[in-house]
Amino acid sequence: MSNQSSNSDKRKSAKKRAVQREQGQAKVAAGAKNTRSNPVVADETYGDLRQDNRVVMRHSIALNIENFKPASDDFVPRAAQTYPPLQNEQIPFLSVIIPNYNGRRFLPALFSALQAQTFPDFEVLLADDASTDDSVAFVEQFVQKAQEQNEANPLTVRILVNRRNVGFVSSCNMAADVARGRVLVLLNNDTEPEPTWLAELARAICANPQAGIISSKVLLFDQRTRLHTAGDMMGLNGLPRNRGVWETDHGQYDHAPTIFSGSGCGAAIRKDLWDSLGGFDEDFWMYLEDVDLAFRAQLLGWEACFAPTARLYHHLSASGGDTLSSFYVGRNTIWTIAKNMPRGLLLRNLPAIVTAQLQIALDALRNIRGEAARARLWGQLAGLAGLPRQLRKRQLIQPRRVLDDAELRARLVD
Repeated sequence: MSNQSSNSDKRKSAKKRAVQREQGQAKVAAGAKNTRSNPVVADETYGDLRQDNRVVMRHSIALNIENFKPASDDFVPRAAQTYPPLQNEQIPFLSVIIPNYNGRRFLPALFSALQAQTFPDFEVLLADDASTDDSVAFVEQFVQKAQEQNEANPLTVRILVNRRNVGFVSSCNMAADVARGRVLVLLNNDTEPEPTWLAELARAICANPQAGIISSKVLLFDQRTRLHTAGDMMGLNGLPRNRGVWETDHGQYDHAPTIFSGSGCGAAIRKDLWDSLGGFDEDFWMYLEDVDLAFRAQLLGWEACFAPTARLYHHLSASGGDTLSSFYVGRNTIWTIAKNMPRGLLLRNLPAIVTAQLQIALDALRNIRGEAARARLWGQLAGLAGLPRQLRKRQLIQPRRVLDDAELRARLVD
């Protein structure tokens, strides 16, 4: 009798799992039909994407929906809810996404600058990553006060709160999933844009239909004539570069609009392009996620442009320390190359790529007593250890490539 009961329970359990699996697959298919980049969304409170339910590769959904499988049999995705409720249902042109973790000290200057924007057709999404410094309370108070003082043109802010710290990249992805704008604008919490910043980004997006990504001119916050970046470039040796970094801005790049990538601290990207790419690669956590995204966009034939009149000021390294950046840049550089560099270019430039990585390792060894140097070495080792996973992503990315080797070569720098 007990054996019959046990077998019956197993059959019921298997049937329940099958129903749940079908429900999950139906929602995944519905997400693909509506060009959603990731149907696996946060729970009702914008909590973390539960670790056991996260897909192996976020952008594999956008690239290869037929082969997608939920991570566990009992997974049923739940729709995210908006907080606070939207007061204005009109679709904005721009959605400004601000990932935030304990950035309360920077938010007054940032939100005052957003309130002063001359371009009115935008919404703001604050993706708070489990901050403990009252960041969310400040933004709520700021918005309430701004609405009371400027009822004709109140600042529209939507607040997304994670239960735990899930990282810069995941926070951006979750905000992008619920963004309503035609264009996403990524903005660091430690920046201060000029009043015409959004207007100039919108102008550049409309004037350059071939460009999927538009980069701001980013200057140092405390030295406002010095460049942080005038758009990012990618070398044939696999190393990304901030164009113009540390240079005094004399307008030397204002008439050179072609770039490879826009800095994620202040860049615009078309929402349909973002969705087709599946957003940021969540394995990256932080650093170079913008270069990886731009590389995938370049492979699809999209261009990136520099908007010199879209100016903002950045507290350099305020969002992450030298040790963190050293580790993640060391690791993510290797992953970006492994995923995205086409086979022909990879083989032709392999000596330069290997030499560049060895030089970085040797420089770190010479300064091994420094924490940043050790972090860079650990990052390179982590990059090598993670290659099998990144090469699986490569199998999804490369078949979609539109540019041939010669065309992509022209977009890389020596």
